[in-house]
Amino acid sequence: MSDHDDFAFDVAPGIPAPLPKGEEVLWQGRPDTNALAREAFKIRWIAGYMALIVLWKAGMGLADGGLALAVLRGLPYLVLAVAAVAVVWLLAWAQARATVYTVTSARVLMKIGAALSVTYNIPFAQVGTARLDLKPTGTGTIALETLGETRLAFMALWPHLRPGRMKRTEPALRCIPDAERVARLLAEAAEARLAMPVVTRADAALADAVAAE
Repeated sequence: MSDHDDFAFDVAPGIPAPLPKGEEVLWQGRPDTNALAREAFKIRWIAGYMALIVLWKAGMGLADGGLALAVLRGLPYLVLAVAAVAVVWLLAWAQARATVYTVTSARVLMKIGAALSVTYNIPFAQVGTARLDLKPTGTGTIALETLGETRLAFMALWPHLRPGRMKRTEPALRCIPDAERVARLLAEAAEARLAMPVVTRADAALADAVAAE
């Protein structure tokens, strides 16, 4: 697994270097903004918390001086609440717009980062399992459990990871539309790739055998 600094020019969206001969792009996509705002940025929780503050302030105003005072005290907090929710949604939008997930016939590429763009390259051979968390809306998250000791930092990867995995992070295609179809496509591509025989030149194999003797 490797990463690439995308200050360099991408040969195609989300693909920083030409693919090897025979490898093809099977799917590309990005997170759904609303789903990402709900699941990663917890926008509903934030909206609910802000609504409680507005109701509390308005309720105190109502008790102290009636409807007029309730509006006077509650309105500034309502404006702050709307602004806070809007900022969170814009952060989710920026993350989604900066992201390109790519599934090829050999690997998964994740171009992520709204401020500093980085591309992670995850070959199928380094993926132990893939888990799909499918939502009723059809969006979902496909988490990749990687093999070996290589681990990606939580803060570098967030929010493109499986929730609840801080110590042993699992990179994920987060909140993607039509997630079930993409998961099936990824599984079929990985199975086909890993089932391919490894072909070596006869003279190279002979040289290895001689060296072993």
